[in-house]
Amino acid sequence: MHIHILGICGTFMAGVAAIAREAGHRVTGADRGVYPPMSDQLAALDIRVTEGYDAGQLDPRPDVVVVGNVMTRGMPVVEELLDSGIAYCSGPEWLAREVLRSRHVIAISGTHGKTTTTSLLAWILDQTGQEPGFLIGGVSPDLGVSARLGRGPAFVIEADEYDTAFFDKGAKFLHYRPRTLVINNLEHDHADIYPDLAAIQRQFHQLVRTVPGHGMIIHRAADANVLEVLARGCWTPTETFTSDPGTAAGWTGLAAPEGFRLLRHGAPAGATAWQLAGAHNAENATAAVLAARAVGVAPADALAAVGRFRGVKRRLELLGSWGGVSLYDDFAHHPTAITRTLAAVRSGLRPRRVLVVTEPRSNTMRLGAQREALAPALAGADRSWVLEPGGLGWDLAAALAPAATAGVFRDTAGIIAGVVAEARAGDAIVIMSNGGFQNLRADLAAALAARFATA
Repeated sequence: MHIHILGICGTFMAGVAAIAREAGHRVTGADRGVYPPMSDQLAALDIRVTEGYDAGQLDPRPDVVVVGNVMTRGMPVVEELLDSGIAYCSGPEWLAREVLRSRHVIAISGTHGKTTTTSLLAWILDQTGQEPGFLIGGVSPDLGVSARLGRGPAFVIEADEYDTAFFDKGAKFLHYRPRTLVINNLEHDHADIYPDLAAIQRQFHQLVRTVPGHGMIIHRAADANVLEVLARGCWTPTETFTSDPGTAAGWTGLAAPEGFRLLRHGAPAGATAWQLAGAHNAENATAAVLAARAVGVAPADALAAVGRFRGVKRRLELLGSWGGVSLYDDFAHHPTAITRTLAAVRSGLRPRRVLVVTEPRSNTMRLGAQREALAPALAGADRSWVLEPGGLGWDLAAALAPAATAGVFRDTAGIIAGVVAEARAGDAIVIMSNGGFQNLRADLAAALAARFATA
């Protein structure tokens, strides 16, 4: 079968492409403005990608078109698709119909930590011989790819609440019908889709309604927003986790530079050396261990795999070091994620100073829904350089005024010059963005290399 995927370079749709290719289908696709790591993954799979959304790409006629949620009415290829009568569906619909209905689906949801938790869980199941299928919104060096069909009964999926397609405005995760559900945490996000937290909570409760009574819901303890969702009705056994020893929970994960410890009702339940950092990653690891336990993996075996896990690309990923200055790349773009990442850098990496480069790029940030939280989040850095995108619609400089060490810039050249001039041995520079950032990662790395080579 020939499957053509519109929006193929998005993390989810690239995963669908990889799974469809592994299942034996001929796969092509289209996108624009692509960047790694998904563009690299598609090239490695020899999947042909058309640049742009012209109508001609539907000739020759594919058997089915899988439509990503970046597509809208008025795009030439969308109008041609609707006029042509070619069968079409969303990515989540295709995955649910063709793959998930015969598997034990483990869905990892929540505002923060989904990619790392999903990657950890897939790695645990892989290392314990479970041969899982998985679809992750990122690439772990350990797994090598963001998606795999797998031959075992379990399928692990990063389950986000963004809407599904222009013809299906429900949350993507409502298609997955998980038997095991993880809810890491819950905050207002995706302000372009959901006007407030209550709207997101309604989608999460719809998801809770789909988990069977003999399944399992694993959630962060003492998260008031999650507890409000479950209080509306829960028909499934639950397990709770935390990274705070002062919070009552069934399971507690404790992170330190020397390793990770797991407690059950306050009593030691295992430990491992590990290569991650921060309390947020302790929660991610604990949730992954519990989800693996739900499909029969002993915590001791899961912890052994956690100890070998090297992380995920663009999740505090080390890009290089020059003259004692280390450059990291992180996907953080929500103020809470920025705060957690900076805390992890301080506690786990222990640099002399933390320098941050970021941009309010996400739809939620561009709409200004979290502008008042941005300055407090950046207060955890010693210096911050913030790129102001065009057409922001709110006063970025005014919002950052309380953060005396933050500066606003209109172009990346000014940011690079400032960072390179400021950097000293022992500093950690952290780039935070959920997009391509105008190639700033490579340009800043090159500029640091040149400066310290000269020195």
